Amino acid sequence: MSSKTKIVVLRMKELIYTGIFVALGILLILLLVYMFAPKDQKSSTSADAAYIPGVYTSSITLGGNAVDVAVTVSETRIEAIAFNNLDETIETMYPLMQPALDNLADQICETQSMDGLDYSEETQYTSQVILGAVERALEKAKFPSEE
Repeated sequence: MSSKTKIVVLRMKELIYTGIFVALGILLILLLVYMFAPKDQKSSTSADAAYIPGVYTSSITLGGNAVDVAVTVSETRIEAIAFNNLDETIETMYPLMQPALDNLADQICETQSMDGLDYSEETQYTSQVILGAVERALEKAKFPSEE
């Protein structure tokens, strides 16, 4: 049995290049995992929160006068809906405005939805105008989409 001793000569330049390529390979793998990992997880605060808390308004023009519909929201729900600066002349000219808003506000705050709302035929058009203003105010209150 003759054993021949083998001497391996490693050059410092080769070791450095190998180390750099291994580090780049690991970095590339981590980058690919990060890029293609599912991004469906949201932070706990934004997962539960649907709105930015505050009071949001949208205007309706009636007879040349502007009436603001104010929607008060918390992080997770619609708290209240009311008219701002409702003038006496508007109340006189449009007597169904306040009862229609009260009816819709009760339903929206209870169901937290704009779908399936009931309103009488007398207040059909008034209710549709109010609902449009409420929808515009709620769009302002929602978090920006993360796309």
